[in-house]
Amino acid sequence: MIRHRMLLRRADFSRRLLKWYDRSHRDLPWRACGDAPHPLPYHVLVSEFMLQQTQVATVIPYFHRFMERFPSIADLAAAEEQDVLRHWQGLGYYARARNLLRCARQIVSDHGGELPGDAAQLQILAGIGRYTAGAISSLAFGRRAPILDANVTRVLLRLDKIESDPRDSAMKERLWQRAEEILPRRRIGDFNSALMELGALICTPRSPQCLVCPVRAHCEAFVAGIAERIPAPRKKPPVPLLRRRTFCIQHRDRWLIEQRPATGRWAGMWQFITLPADAAVALPSKTTTPKVIGSVSHTLTHRRYEFEVFYCRARGSRSSAKNDSRRWVDLAELGKYPLPRPHLTMVAMLNAGDW
Repeated sequence: MIRHRMLLRRADFSRRLLKWYDRSHRDLPWRACGDAPHPLPYHVLVSEFMLQQTQVATVIPYFHRFMERFPSIADLAAAEEQDVLRHWQGLGYYARARNLLRCARQIVSDHGGELPGDAAQLQILAGIGRYTAGAISSLAFGRRAPILDANVTRVLLRLDKIESDPRDSAMKERLWQRAEEILPRRRIGDFNSALMELGALICTPRSPQCLVCPVRAHCEAFVAGIAERIPAPRKKPPVPLLRRRTFCIQHRDRWLIEQRPATGRWAGMWQFITLPADAAVALPSKTTTPKVIGSVSHTLTHRRYEFEVFYCRARGSRSSAKNDSRRWVDLAELGKYPLPRPHLTMVAMLNAGDW
């Protein structure tokens, strides 16, 4: 009898949630459209990589641009890394782009260009963890696979009135089990999408809209009046500030750029000559005295950057750029190179010419 009541309650929960989702979900370009029962697997793959630590509104224009350039897994697998980074430019967390490229090449070489639908097989691919595998398996193939991102975690914590830290490994595993328990028998992908949509639009981190929540009758935190307190806000650690000096060096109509190392922040991308603020300056010979033309601030999740931007001219020949990691290019050519966002801001400063 108890199990029967639990099944009825679970069925009511999924029915209410899916009814709300059918009426209220956002029209996103990577979701299924028309009569298609599921979105295209490749669209789900790319969107899930882009949505890691990035908001939906930010991702949409990048997704369209990426799909125009790489319309299929085969097109992406055949691409050069620099081209992929350039079309990811501005989206940040560039390791995602490199992992996505590796993933596409694995799919072509090991799976005949077809994305596998099994969550366990998906986790073997580069850049795909437990959540992304569950999202692709359920959304693109309708497989019975749970998901647990930040939005779903918050929804589950409130539904069960759990006040423990969701980052604890035992609690995280409990939440994964709960996410699997509540899966309905049909429309798995829509159900998982609905959970994420509920967390994004209704069950928000602060000021959740409980009075319009379609499943508030199932929410123990709402009944107890403590939904807004779950999960407890984390105390953010101090974010270190890293200071850099950037030198925009001009020779006639050309500018000197350098490629960053193959590992680390902004790996493999290009930038104006940039040094730590306390490092010795080694500029090309016969340059004019650098003058400050502005500053650029850039904040990431775990660190902040402050770039003091200098301008100077190089005289004589351009032979000072003697290796493959440095090149002289004009401003128009910079569009062919993937640049970190702070350096895109510097390009805009130079184009404006108001310094």
